[in-house]
Amino acid sequence: MLSSQIEGTQASISDLFQFEVNPEVEQKVPDVREVANYVMALEFGLERVKTLPLSRRLICEIHGKLMHGVRGKDRAPGQLRKTQVWIGAEGAPIHQAGFVPPPPGPELERAFHALERFLHAPTELPPVIRLALVHYQFEAIHPFTDGNGRVGRLLVTLMLCLDGVLPQPLLYLSAYFEQHRQRYYDLLLAVSQRAAWNDWLIFFAQGVACEAMDAVDRIRRLVILRDRYMQAVQQARASSLVVKLVEYLFAQPVVTVAAVAEELKVTPVTAQQHINHLVAANILTETTGRKRNRIYVAKKIILTINEPVFGR
Repeated sequence: MLSSQIEGTQASISDLFQFEVNPEVEQKVPDVREVANYVMALEFGLERVKTLPLSRRLICEIHGKLMHGVRGKDRAPGQLRKTQVWIGAEGAPIHQAGFVPPPPGPELERAFHALERFLHAPTELPPVIRLALVHYQFEAIHPFTDGNGRVGRLLVTLMLCLDGVLPQPLLYLSAYFEQHRQRYYDLLLAVSQRAAWNDWLIFFAQGVACEAMDAVDRIRRLVILRDRYMQAVQQARASSLVVKLVEYLFAQPVVTVAAVAEELKVTPVTAQQHINHLVAANILTETTGRKRNRIYVAKKIILTINEPVFGR
């Protein structure tokens, strides 16, 4: 899943949900803001493409959102790089690099412009093959000083939605790329060195298939859990607002009284009563031990989102 698979971050999906209701989580899990930025930037991109086509400008705007307040924030977020970068062992000089992207200036500009033309050119290529080509070219251009991996992986999901392959951003290749990290890098390099396109295209397509099956199976298990919870609250003759709260937990499984009061449009006292109902039903668990500013977690929902599938 997306949670701990964005360029080596260690934040879990639980950390992300906790962060959304309690920013203090960042003190214990510094990476969590990067994951939150990823989600925010993807949502921004999906909304922005309604008024601005996928282009250099939009990709730069997405990069700016991704890099805001996190590692790389001082490396020209939202702007094409103005310095030469290279890929290799940490601290190694450029002549020992495994790959050197185009230099800043005219060559970088021409390469990015060619990518833009390809994005908007008519094509009969299957969407996944076209996307594999785009992903390679973006990573080969390496247009930003930092954060290229994060942007490149986000663009996969964004373009799958734009092409109508996905109705919602439910598929992320980050987990697949991280699981096969060295092969991912080796295949990208092999395309650059000897035009080994077939191996790269097969790898990319297998990644899409693997993550699609993962998403389908995870959604199936979430639906089963939702039905079980709905049956439990209905048998207990709970109010319609408790039923609505159960629905809400599958979008936000970490909640506070204030958040529930806002979502259900009730007073904090009434929100607490509905939360207490779900605590008694073992659907929610209070995790802080405090008397005020309590945080409640739907642990089984988070477990279902996090637990490995397909042998992972």
